[in-house]
Amino acid sequence: MSNPDHALLLQIADLFNGSGAKLGVVESCTGGGLGSALTSIAGSSDWFEGGLITYSNRVKMKSVYVRESTLEQFGAVSEECVKEMANGGMIALGVDCCLSISGIAGPGGGSADKPVGTVWLGLAVRHKSIEAFHHVFEGDRDAVRNQAVQAGLAILSKVSLKKAV
Repeated sequence: MSNPDHALLLQIADLFNGSGAKLGVVESCTGGGLGSALTSIAGSSDWFEGGLITYSNRVKMKSVYVRESTLEQFGAVSEECVKEMANGGMIALGVDCCLSISGIAGPGGGSADKPVGTVWLGLAVRHKSIEAFHHVFEGDRDAVRNQAVQAGLAILSKVSLKKAV
């Protein structure tokens, strides 16, 4: 993974520091890259609880409560799946805010409907609705994974924590 955007990391730290809110992540295609980026900031242990790498569908179902019917109907790389991952991660990790990422980093695995580079991110914030964000990134496997992490950081840098705790 390339170096994450330091300015975004500082914005996230500023948002969470002193808020009382705790953050968690659930990652698939990024394999822990988002959690690694977040923990690169000194003091992140005050607000970052941890993350889960749910690479397989079985682990998505067991650890963050993604429904088998969701995976069968929509697939792991879908709006529906990342919303369930984010909500399930918030429950499993006991946090106020959880970001999830699932995508097709390549070089294989893409289809006409979901080409390589397709990434969905989900954001769950306690007492708020769950949102999803869709991207189609270009480049090789590492580029897609890096861009997915950066997209996650960008989303987290703008999260509203009011009523989250």
